[in-house]
Amino acid sequence: MTQPTWDPAQYLRHAGHRARPYADLLARIPDPGRGRPRIADLGCGPGNVTVLLADRWPTARITGYDNSPEMLDKAHVEHEGPTPGGGRLDFAHADLRSWTPGEPYDLIVSNATLQWVPGHADRFGDWVDALEPGGSLAFQIPDNIDAPLHALMRELAAGPRWHTRLADVVRRTDSVHAPGVYLDRLTRLGCTADVWQTTYHHVLTGVDPVLDWVKGTGLRPVLTALADDPEARDAFLTEYRDLLRTAYPSAPYGTVLPFRRLFAVAVRGE
Repeated sequence: MTQPTWDPAQYLRHAGHRARPYADLLARIPDPGRGRPRIADLGCGPGNVTVLLADRWPTARITGYDNSPEMLDKAHVEHEGPTPGGGRLDFAHADLRSWTPGEPYDLIVSNATLQWVPGHADRFGDWVDALEPGGSLAFQIPDNIDAPLHALMRELAAGPRWHTRLADVVRRTDSVHAPGVYLDRLTRLGCTADVWQTTYHHVLTGVDPVLDWVKGTGLRPVLTALADDPEARDAFLTEYRDLLRTAYPSAPYGTVLPFRRLFAVAVRGE
């Protein structure tokens, strides 16, 4: 799959909807029990939700990790530095396919990122090993690869017009595991694990809002692959837009985007 180029401004166009699952995840994480917890946020993006960690744990030393220079630039400028509660927020580059903690953490958390990391469940062992006793590994990932916005993208990319350029670009259907897989993996690592799913029904407004939403996330590999051919990019977007209009019809109050997400909170044994 193409390593996507990220656009922080596009991603943040739906920041409120995207932040809600992160807030819901944080509400289920137990307090680390230390005065100044050490926290890693994996796949921090532009840092707009990483700051929620400082709201929950004001004295924490927090590092947000990401592999997108564009996202990290925005995070450095807008969010890095001391936090009001006496903690500290920093950002650093990391590739989660190989990132191994260099120090103990009280919390390792990830929001809507692991679906982009092939073999991410195989990384859990290193991450759990780095947790302090009673520390948590917690994550939230989109669990809707079978939803129309992804299925239609895959079908279009595999069609006769696009398959030579895009068939291997879009996210695969096995990029997220079933909830039971995560429960089993985390429990076998000596954790007490809580795994659940939630379907949000986002009411989006504006012109072609579902297309606008997916431009900030799932469509990034396609946009990256076609970046050097604006005519082809616009043609793909037009075809995809028309399919989305049928799959997600508008109503007088907006367009409803059902979006299922998977959550996990794993607490390491004392």
